[in-house]
Amino acid sequence: MTIFAETPRLILRELVPEDAPGMFALDSNPAVLRYIGVPPQTDIEQSRTIIEFVRAQYRDNGIGRWAVILKESGEFIGWSGLKLIRETVNGHSNYYDLGYRFREEFWGKGYGFEAARACLRYGFDTLQLPVIYAIVKQGNTASHRIIQKLGFRFDGTYKENGEEIAWYEKWREETSI
Repeated sequence: MTIFAETPRLILRELVPEDAPGMFALDSNPAVLRYIGVPPQTDIEQSRTIIEFVRAQYRDNGIGRWAVILKESGEFIGWSGLKLIRETVNGHSNYYDLGYRFREEFWGKGYGFEAARACLRYGFDTLQLPVIYAIVKQGNTASHRIIQKLGFRFDGTYKENGEEIAWYEKWREETSI
């Protein structure tokens, strides 16, 4: 299993089939999915399907979301990473999107920022990406705070399924992380 990044408290590694129970704990919680726009999962097979989908992204695109593991316990606490978005969103296509999602009991501990910062470094330093984007639904103040703390620049909003979405971008040459 490939480890892509480490921080003082976290390991960011490829998602593997054994992550299904942790992924199910994450995606079956309505509070976690509040700003995602999908219903909570009701069967662990849905988690297994998502993990296989992400693993296919690794093969097809060389990148995808990563499992975030707490070093202290070895526990799966969520995911973070870059995803190649091929379809057109807000006038952009074939771009890299930064995303993250954590189990509710791990909110407010700085893990989202820590993991997202490691993903940005990987994107800029290893992949040599010129720009990375992030989208955040209006009202998701915690995610807005993380993205802004990482130095992303707000670049307007767009509508998706009737909801207002903030569009952020971070250019490698603009700021250090």
